[in-house]
Amino acid sequence: MNLIDELRTHRLLAIVRGPDPAAALASVLTLAESGVALVEVSLTSADALGIIRSARVALGPDFALGAGTVLTVEDARAAADAGAGFLVTPALAPSVTEAGRLGLPVLAGALTPTEAGRLGLPVLAGALTPTEVVQAASAGATAVKLFPASLGGPGYLGALRDPFPDTAFVPVGGVDADSVRGYLDRGAVAVGVGSPLLGDAVRGGDLAALRERAATFLAVVRS
Repeated sequence: MNLIDELRTHRLLAIVRGPDPAAALASVLTLAESGVALVEVSLTSADALGIIRSARVALGPDFALGAGTVLTVEDARAAADAGAGFLVTPALAPSVTEAGRLGLPVLAGALTPTEAGRLGLPVLAGALTPTEVVQAASAGATAVKLFPASLGGPGYLGALRDPFPDTAFVPVGGVDADSVRGYLDRGAVAVGVGSPLLGDAVRGGDLAALRERAATFLAVVRS
């Protein structure tokens, strides 16, 4: 899959993380049924690999299903074996290099130029400061994961785009329905959203409410 094209097209990446495997799986399937086309399952979830494996069977080979919080080589291999089509890391980790060997795209929380040079794949490299944005661009990153986005909000993204108008930014961390439009209006190619979208669904909560929140987020990113 071409992760950056998927992000540009759909503009919303749902992040699923929870303690109840059955509820988390139900949340993934509900998101997909509601029209959310990119979903990440964090490996900090209970039985995350089982969730990914079951979701892959249910959603088919072409759905953009990924694994998040992938930190080690073993994590990367296990996620790929379970059916993850892309990997997400919170920071530079051995999993980034391993993803390159596995042929998987990476949504990376942090990336150095040295590591990026080893990856022949689209990479969303984590950055917060202008210096880190320059380093990500020098590393050949396809886009920059602005993390944690809530530290500066949409205004900070807008300020970054003044010196970096051609850089593709994906804000992640503390993004809610009220702030999505602000990020997109200031040039973000997509946003990553966790608990403001999932709510209590990952703990066995109301799936109908999850459908309503998904509809709200999709309406915002499509407007």
